[in-house]
Amino acid sequence: MMEFLSLKLSIIKNQTMKLFRVAFSLFLFVPAIFSQAQTVEEVIQKYVDGMGGKEVISKIKTQVIESGLSVMGSELTSKATILVGKGFKSVTNYNGQDIIQCITPMGGWTINPLQGITDAQALPEDQVKAAQSAIYVGGELYNYKEKGSKVELVGRENIEGINTYKIKLVNKEGKESVFYIDPATYYVIKRETISKIGGQDVTSVSTFSNYKKTPLGLVVPYTTITNQGGFEITMTINKIEFNVEVDPKIFEMPK
Repeated sequence: MMEFLSLKLSIIKNQTMKLFRVAFSLFLFVPAIFSQAQTVEEVIQKYVDGMGGKEVISKIKTQVIESGLSVMGSELTSKATILVGKGFKSVTNYNGQDIIQCITPMGGWTINPLQGITDAQALPEDQVKAAQSAIYVGGELYNYKEKGSKVELVGRENIEGINTYKIKLVNKEGKESVFYIDPATYYVIKRETISKIGGQDVTSVSTFSNYKKTPLGLVVPYTTITNQGGFEITMTINKIEFNVEVDPKIFEMPK
């Protein structure tokens, strides 16, 4: 009888402990969900603060960047003009020839004499969608909700000795980007982007360094290295200006 009671008590105890462990695990798991949600917001907020803060970024109406590009041993110059929310235009000079790419909320166009495109030609819709974020400043993580994007903290990853925060962002067009953020500075040091171009997934990897604070207060990486399928471009900013006058007509496609 005593053995039976002991056995029964043991069974009840074991079952109780199992239930307790399950309940306790759930108790820990539920706050963890909210903790992670808070953490991704916290990381993004610190990223925005690290870039200069929302107040600084929201004051930017135009941005003009003059850069030097190094492409497979060739040196080029480039000028990128942004009228925030309305247009992006880059003009890259190679051996006296201008390669132009323009993006607006409604579409995009290009002129590329190196590819035999000497007259303005409309860009395919998928290329326009892949480059749409270029018409804004502050990066894709800034005001991501207002842009219709979703974010997720997918853990930590070691990038060249830095235990970065790894944040996945999917924009409203379905383009997926992964940002690797330095926990010491909250600067983005690497970004991987997957875009669908011509029906195929194209992966682009960019690394960012040489961050500097501009007179306006915005912090930007002065060196960006982008690799796409083995084709690498190094961009070095030479000059950056904010809130200079920009004529909206420069984004119109020539006829």
